[in-house]
Amino acid sequence: MNVRILAAALRGESDVVSANDGASAIVAAASGDIDLILLDVVLPDIDGFEVCRRLKADERTSRIPVIFVTSLEEMQDETTGFAVGGVDYIVKPIRAPIVRARVRTHLDLKHARDLLESLALIDAVTGIANRRRLDEVLEQEWKRAERSHASLSIALADLDFFKKLNDTYGHARGDYCLRAVAQALRGTARRPSDLVARYGGEEFALVFPDSDAAAMRALLHKALAAVRNLGLPHSASEVATHVTISIGAVTVVPAVAGGDPASTLVTVDRLLYDAKHMGRNHARHLDLGTGDVVAIG
Repeated sequence: MNVRILAAALRGESDVVSANDGASAIVAAASGDIDLILLDVVLPDIDGFEVCRRLKADERTSRIPVIFVTSLEEMQDETTGFAVGGVDYIVKPIRAPIVRARVRTHLDLKHARDLLESLALIDAVTGIANRRRLDEVLEQEWKRAERSHASLSIALADLDFFKKLNDTYGHARGDYCLRAVAQALRGTARRPSDLVARYGGEEFALVFPDSDAAAMRALLHKALAAVRNLGLPHSASEVATHVTISIGAVTVVPAVAGGDPASTLVTVDRLLYDAKHMGRNHARHLDLGTGDVVAIG
């Protein structure tokens, strides 16, 4: 009955997902895009405080705001609710205007926080993901690939003779070039899980989950061509009349190869160094499963 009352109070305000016990609530929260949880303290299996503790301990649900809904009015219960991670308290009997007002307030706060966090993960110059976001995604995808025995492809791309471009055309033109190349590389991303990020300076990182060696080599061809096709003038370049990039890349199955993202990036950086010192304007790709290194131009 309480679930029905809450759903009715929020009708037209939000999409409501209902659960009638703690275990179901935890599953529902972890499996969907949930922005806010209204949680009763008294539940038929585990109490709401324990449900909240488990939600806050899970990376998938730890950042979802929890409002406790209960008929318990003792100060100790309120203190416990805030201590386990609740953001607010609604006391029964449920009054629809109060519920709507509290929900609106906390949804607005969450959306503002999400926006700030999103902006904190965006590189200001290029508009793509920054190094912080790269580190987060790479760690997550590495662990996921370990669990599923899947392949993971990682690349670093560097603009050729970028210092000379800045010296010749000025830093404003250099920033424009960085933005254009960033968007061209982002165009190689095929799926939401693919990531293109600014690694630092004139370097970009590409992370392609579930991409084997053959797929990665095709993507590297695409990335090189995308930047060349921009046709950005670079009269000071020693390899072309337009802007080009050099790329180092690795395809790895973490469950088989072991290691970690940091050590793999060292290998990728070495391959990028090789590409730059062996003519630039091409990619060097290593399949860690076979040990094969292929030059891609």
